[in-house]
Amino acid sequence: MDKNVHAVRQQIEAMGAAVFEVGLFKPDTAAHGHASMIPRVWDADTLIRSVPWLRYQNADGRNIYVRPKGEHDLSLVDDLTAEAIQRMKATGFTPAAIIETSPGNFQAWLKHPAILPRELSTAAARKLAEQSGGDKGAADWRHFGRLAGFTNRKPKYASEAGLYPFVRLIEASGVRYAEGERFVASVRFDLAAKARERDTRAHPLRRNGKDNVSKTIDDFRGDPRYSGDNTRVDLAFAIYALSHGAAHEDVAAAIRTRDLSHKGTDRRQREYVERTMAKASKVVGSLLLDQ
Repeated sequence: MDKNVHAVRQQIEAMGAAVFEVGLFKPDTAAHGHASMIPRVWDADTLIRSVPWLRYQNADGRNIYVRPKGEHDLSLVDDLTAEAIQRMKATGFTPAAIIETSPGNFQAWLKHPAILPRELSTAAARKLAEQSGGDKGAADWRHFGRLAGFTNRKPKYASEAGLYPFVRLIEASGVRYAEGERFVASVRFDLAAKARERDTRAHPLRRNGKDNVSKTIDDFRGDPRYSGDNTRVDLAFAIYALSHGAAHEDVAAAIRTRDLSHKGTDRRQREYVERTMAKASKVVGSLLLDQ
């Protein structure tokens, strides 16, 4: 029991939410017309005190799930391999908590720099799943993850003796991942670009004699014309985006989604972005005067 409580405590402390939603799901009850999910809303202390009851329900066939209540600063990435998690760590996406849900299969909770609104949170979860090879179908702002310390009661994991594997807590650092600011800025920019594209389709506009189309900075980064020269990419994208009505701060945020540490200090990185924006604004201004 002490190990059970310890695993639960470590996981919820790493997740860091004030209030949690706990779901107790029993898959074989739905066919009998009974409720398949028992929901609970608890703070951390109540959740810890409820471990004996959760343990009883788990032994009775219910899977134990957890998620933060309301808007939060976490994203769950499901169905990961150990290799995928190592790649995440190596690229600045160290999870706040890693849970092994079944042998060799993992879930990771990543902690963003701030609480994200629902649309942004869902978009962030989907992009994280896509770039890490996780389950995109399980990526949204309020998806349940498994709570460590209990057994995974899926029938396919049952042994011949009727035993089930434990959901194990692998790491519980509670850290915010290093690429958080850049990553969230890139997701926010992508959402803004998609919104502009939807608006253009619904209300076609022409600005400066050109169709108000939208491309992301990743489209420019993948364009062979720039031969991987990110300085040229940044300027070309800034000119394109500003000339098509993008907000100055959104364009600057998109440029900052790549690693600019080679430019020097944070101040030097800001100065580089400002110079790029100034050059782009000058070019766009000249284009307008020529028309």
